[in-house]
Amino acid sequence: MRVGFAGLGRMGTHMAANLVAAGHEVTVWNRTLGKAQALADRKGCAIAQTPAELANVSEIVLTMLADDRSSETVHLGADGLFAGQGAHVFVEMGTMSPDHIHALAKACPKGCTVIDAPVSGATQAAADAQLLIMAGCSQGTAAWLKPVFEALGRKTICLGQTGAGAVMKLAVNSLIHGLNQTLAEALTLSEAAGIAPEAAFEVIENSAAAAPMLSYRKPLYLNEAGHDVTFTVALARKDMEVTSALADALGTAMPQGAVTLDTLLRAEDAGFGARDMAAMVNFMRKENE
Repeated sequence: MRVGFAGLGRMGTHMAANLVAAGHEVTVWNRTLGKAQALADRKGCAIAQTPAELANVSEIVLTMLADDRSSETVHLGADGLFAGQGAHVFVEMGTMSPDHIHALAKACPKGCTVIDAPVSGATQAAADAQLLIMAGCSQGTAAWLKPVFEALGRKTICLGQTGAGAVMKLAVNSLIHGLNQTLAEALTLSEAAGIAPEAAFEVIENSAAAAPMLSYRKPLYLNEAGHDVTFTVALARKDMEVTSALADALGTAMPQGAVTLDTLLRAEDAGFGARDMAAMVNFMRKENE
């Protein structure tokens, strides 16, 4: 399949590489050309100079972008994806608001389809093609996309309607960011009582509170500075802001989410924004000084 891929960040680079490995004819675009060129040099994929050109040479275009604003620019700009001719399916796989997904679906060219299919899983899951894909479409629509989704993830769950994938991703991320904050508090509580972080983590990891995220992020929680950033505090704050706005629009109370968002905002104000979200452990240590 001729697949276009826009957005070669920490996740997107791995995802595009897996599409090449699966035998798809892949063309990539990125705002900074250097990332696209580096991937092309390693994997042999083609490079588009603009999003419109990417759409011209593709049957389907996947986007893995940071937020609504960047997605709007890439899709709706003068040289955006919707200005191209060729691609008839556009799949947004980043964490977006459902309102933005609905706006894209309304603005896409006649005869084309927009599908929200955000993913759950960290950079290692992206590298290993073990992502969970939450697709805002029917099983029938997803069947055509199966070769693409199987190159990226371990499972695709179809949620039936446009925007449902975006909603579910926000719900999942609210759990993840809440767990991240609660873990930070649990570790600093045990540490204040004289228990070593390594011992405390071993107990938590083997308790009823264990979650897969804790195990694969363990090295970051125990030594944040010694590992590459996988997901920043600033992105976590963005997620929770979008989730909070959605909850307000739906009239749904999220008191725990509000606490998580407030703590992330304070951490960002304290200079933690560009650090991995595991840095919330160190932020709580600072709060307890």
